[in-house]
Amino acid sequence: MIYHHLLGCAGRKEISQCTPSRSPMSNLVVKELTPSLRDDFLLFFDNIAFTDNPEWSDCYCSLYHFANKGKAESRRQASSLIEEDRMHGFLAYDSGKPVGWCNAAPRGSYPALHWLMSPGPDKAERVGSIVCFVVASSHRSQGVASRLLDAACQKFSREGLGFAEAYPVKKPASAAWDFPGPLSIYLKSGFSTHRDADWYLVVRKRLETPG
Repeated sequence: MIYHHLLGCAGRKEISQCTPSRSPMSNLVVKELTPSLRDDFLLFFDNIAFTDNPEWSDCYCSLYHFANKGKAESRRQASSLIEEDRMHGFLAYDSGKPVGWCNAAPRGSYPALHWLMSPGPDKAERVGSIVCFVVASSHRSQGVASRLLDAACQKFSREGLGFAEAYPVKKPASAAWDFPGPLSIYLKSGFSTHRDADWYLVVRKRLETPG
């Protein structure tokens, strides 16, 4: 039942930039979402994120934040959350154009995780959650999601959180259902299974905190 419910969705700070190389992603820049980047976020979800999956174009990364009530309302609520600095994550840019998004923040920022992780996560744990990736169809399988994941873990570490945590679907019905991030990307980044939760896994990575 919960699995099908999920279908309802899915100053600038530069976090990282590759040194020049032959890789097509050598110019990729990852920036932490701030209110000043709201228009870039909206541009990405308005025109780029779901060009090959229009059925999900009302998403605006609403799932873990609020009930999806259609495209216009989801867009408005996402815009308000960003303006209020209540939606957090990272945008990836190629040549100044947003091409990827990762929703990542301290676990307490996501009301939906309390029903997803029944009977609810331990509020005393200092955990950062990675809950969603969206990459433009033109930039998939080029390492964009890995760069976004690295940026999220780096921020969690700087904030003194003990773990990064994510929730990959065990048997996604389609590539789109890998929106929490495929298990492979987490294993490659040093995560391991923390708990088997029926149709998804909880994976974790212990973070190095500043001395």
